[in-house]
Amino acid sequence: MTEWSPTQYLQFEKQRTQPAIDLAARVADRSVRAAVDVGCGPGNSTAVLRRVFPKASLLGVDLSPEMVEKAANRYPDIPFRVCDAAALTGQYDLVFSNACLQWIPHHDSLIPKLMERLTDGGVLAVQMPMNEAEPLYRIIREVTAEAKWGFQNVRLETNETCKPEVYCDILSDCASSFDMWEIKYYHSLPDHRALIEWVRGTRLRPYLACLDENGRAALEAELLSRAAKAYPLTRSGEVLLGFRRFFFMAVR
Repeated sequence: MTEWSPTQYLQFEKQRTQPAIDLAARVADRSVRAAVDVGCGPGNSTAVLRRVFPKASLLGVDLSPEMVEKAANRYPDIPFRVCDAAALTGQYDLVFSNACLQWIPHHDSLIPKLMERLTDGGVLAVQMPMNEAEPLYRIIREVTAEAKWGFQNVRLETNETCKPEVYCDILSDCASSFDMWEIKYYHSLPDHRALIEWVRGTRLRPYLACLDENGRAALEAELLSRAAKAYPLTRSGEVLLGFRRFFFMAVR
């Protein structure tokens, strides 16, 4: 796994935290004594849970040591630890995951494993990006598929989701009840360069890690050129990025 940059991720902290706020609002009326934030990143989503469930025993876990260190420094009153989501132990009334599971393969086995970590009546609450139709992400797919970059010879990290009907089938087999929904957010970014900054620490991260300094600069320049043509400026001179996100809440 390539290193994550908390600083890069937090450039857009407000936009990245809003889905966690929206997901937490859907479970806010539940009785939660113990909760775990799977893929806590730099702790922004865990802090949302602390505000919603101030009396709960709370744990944040992430596979990235850099993210866990940042989270622990930002929120010293919350315990954090490095942990693979598939190896999670313990029992919780709420297993919460904001924009993490798309990095982990085999959702047909992962989701039932997470459901097993719930107490009776506990809830698994998940949000994942499902934004492949957005022009920026289409451009990334097209450019990185070009042979000149050499990515066809590199084993890259997973970053994908299934179709909603697949999650319906998975949850039908392991949950007593569940809800699924989508929200599309529209983010006003200051310029076209901000589009590249948005994905540099997430979607582009595995690709950039495979290149030297010149290669990284060339890849970003090509993506920027194509993105500038795909995104007209608004009257205020900003760029509007659409972002579709998929949510589900499943009860054990």
